Amino acid sequence: MNLLLPESGLLFWMTIIFAIVFFVLAKFGFPVITGMVEKRSRRINESLEAARVAEEAIENLNRTREQVLTETRTEQDRLIKEAAAERDLFMQQAREQAREEADRILMEAREKIRQEKEDALRDIRREVAVVSMAVAEKVVRKELSSAKGQQELLDRLVEEMTEKSDTAAS
Repeated sequence: MNLLLPESGLLFWMTIIFAIVFFVLAKFGFPVITGMVEKRSRRINESLEAARVAEEAIENLNRTREQVLTETRTEQDRLIKEAAAERDLFMQQAREQAREEADRILMEAREKIRQEKEDALRDIRREVAVVSMAVAEKVVRKELSSAKGQQELLDRLVEEMTEKSDTAAS
């Protein structure tokens, strides 16, 4: 038996067995294998398409996210500016109110000081008048204790009255 040159009977049966195996495989095996390969190919293509769609969706989501972030930052900046403007306005109003209140308190204090000053001056004048009257009374009593003093006082009063009437007549 030569391995390089097979005998014709062996060659014949090998060809027949090969044809039968090929026929069985062609009839039953190859369609299943090619079907599975095609099914696998379709599944791979569908997966690739799904991945492409998912990638586009992710890109759209990223764009949407960036747009929302930009809008949010813009809104945040606007709100911060509005809050700062309101704070400044509130501070200005508070300063104005404080200034007005301080002016009102100052005016009330000045008025109270002026009133107290007038009351003190009135009291001093009253005291001065009382003291002056007491001194005048003592002086007049002393001068009027003698008849000569009484006469001089009357002469002086008459003289002052005539001078006042002369100046009033002119």
